[in-house]
Amino acid sequence: MNIAHERVIELCAKLKLTTIADVLPHLAQKAIADDISLTEFLESVLKAEQLARQSRQRITLTRLAGFPAIKTLDSFDFSAASGVPRAQILELASLAFIERSENIVLLGPSGTGKTHIAVALGYAATQVGIKVRFITAADLLMILTTAHRQNQLADALKRFVNPYRLLIIDEIGYLPMSREQANLFFQVIAKRYEHGSLIVTSNLPFGQWDQTFADDATLTAAMLDRLLHHAHVVPIQGESFRLREKRRAGVMTKKSTTEKESLAV
Repeated sequence: MNIAHERVIELCAKLKLTTIADVLPHLAQKAIADDISLTEFLESVLKAEQLARQSRQRITLTRLAGFPAIKTLDSFDFSAASGVPRAQILELASLAFIERSENIVLLGPSGTGKTHIAVALGYAATQVGIKVRFITAADLLMILTTAHRQNQLADALKRFVNPYRLLIIDEIGYLPMSREQANLFFQVIAKRYEHGSLIVTSNLPFGQWDQTFADDATLTAAMLDRLLHHAHVVPIQGESFRLREKRRAGVMTKKSTTEKESLAV
């Protein structure tokens, strides 16, 4: 290593150009071999730094998003999920809905792929530099309830709701909310309205949401008005993936025709 190279490494460290110091010898040799101009050489050096930073950013955004697992639409079995509107999902995968601060509501029975689709769209967003947060409705309400009782709700909303261009709230409707929780959830929807995108999943049709939100039909209507104003509603039908896999493994079997008929009687 010559003195000039040492000075370059030192300058890169001061400027936090962590990749250039590593790739410079290789790119310099390549520039000589290809007989490229100094401008083209400089471009290749800066491009290497940019690509490395983008890679680190994707890794960081994915980690901070809090996904339960990494899922992609490529790994989603649309052939088995006959009730999933494939064309609509693939259109949403363009992520244009985030640029327009629109929402996605995934509705369907448990185990039909709602969470997989939500995570896949969220993961795709992190890969293009969009800040995403995944959280279950139960965990979000636990955080907000605790913060509210400690007079720190505004701070909690700033940390867990406001900073993200895409907020994914999973499993709305699996557990009923108290009136306090319903009011807190309404604040989340109101804060996000026309300021950031939401993806929410639920096993309940909209007509039953008031049962989850403390049987408060007025609050539920006001919340749905904001949630659905700029929203893509994705109805999902079909059989649970998990139950199907258990049957394939021989753990469960379908009821026989005789059993079904006897139950009908």
